Amino acid sequence: MACDFDFGRILDGNNDVLERSYQRFSGLPVDQDWSNDSGGPSHDRLLTITNPVAVSAPGTFAKDEIRTLRLEPTDKPGWWFDREDLPDSSPIKVSVRNVWTTGKVVSNIVLRSGSEHNYARLVEHIIALKAGMDVDNLMIRMRSGDPPLFDAGSEDLVNALKKVGRAECPGEVKYLTVKETVTIGTPHGGFTTISPCQSSDRALRVDCARDFPNAIGQQRICFVLNDRSFDHGSTARTNATWRQMMFIRTFGKIFADVRNIGYNKRNILVAGKRGYVNEPTHQIEGKSLEAAWHRAILDLVAALALIEEGRFVGNITDFKGNHFADVELVKLLYANDLLVEV
Repeated sequence: MACDFDFGRILDGNNDVLERSYQRFSGLPVDQDWSNDSGGPSHDRLLTITNPVAVSAPGTFAKDEIRTLRLEPTDKPGWWFDREDLPDSSPIKVSVRNVWTTGKVVSNIVLRSGSEHNYARLVEHIIALKAGMDVDNLMIRMRSGDPPLFDAGSEDLVNALKKVGRAECPGEVKYLTVKETVTIGTPHGGFTTISPCQSSDRALRVDCARDFPNAIGQQRICFVLNDRSFDHGSTARTNATWRQMMFIRTFGKIFADVRNIGYNKRNILVAGKRGYVNEPTHQIEGKSLEAAWHRAILDLVAALALIEEGRFVGNITDFKGNHFADVELVKLLYANDLLVEV
């Protein structure tokens, strides 16, 4: 059966595989639909936080150590990570150009610049706030490449920024979209498609679905990125399977990446074959949509924050995406000169 979905220009992937993937995606019901909401406010001037604020929690990859992020307004355009424990290193700019890896044992976005030791791991749960809260010109100081791991997604960070508030800073906001519809195939038979926004609609609209052979199952959400959707999704935890958790606790100890990882039943949603090991959140009529909300807000929106020149607006359809494909897609947008200001 012919596919009536507009994939646009296929930047990476096989057309037949994409069509089969779309047929499966299109058969999924929408579990939560906030697509008729209005978009977030369109600011003409850049905004940053009014005062420094610090947030602490046990480390992601060093569970017995307390890690602290100190967020400060800065005159430097963009978002930056400053490794204060490496005084001879320069701050790392949040940019797709500085993505070092998306992980092997643990999937995450790692930024690195200059020295091989000057890196910041699992940045996606932090930089999502750049796109979701309209915050610019931010310096994030840390004394380790290992960030804190919070119990409810990025809720602690969101609350900290809300507490100090925002104020205008020099410069104007640039809104960017794609020049044409583009698609990338993702591992495990998925796809991500981005299409341009309408000239009068500077909003980010997302249709995101997950499809796992375990308790997570099939989940689909549609929304406009605004305060309501970002606040809701930013509390969703990373998900892992019970087998992954068992691997981490046994054979995983031979890998330095996960030997001291801080995953537990409070900060990770653990999915068994037929049921959840711990209590899921973001439930609608008894069905949890936590995995879909985490993917959409703290993974996908976070990847768009790697576009350093401005805020991305447009329409995204995402099915079974992951960090690797997200980063590759942003790289391909630059490589093919597909970004344009609106």
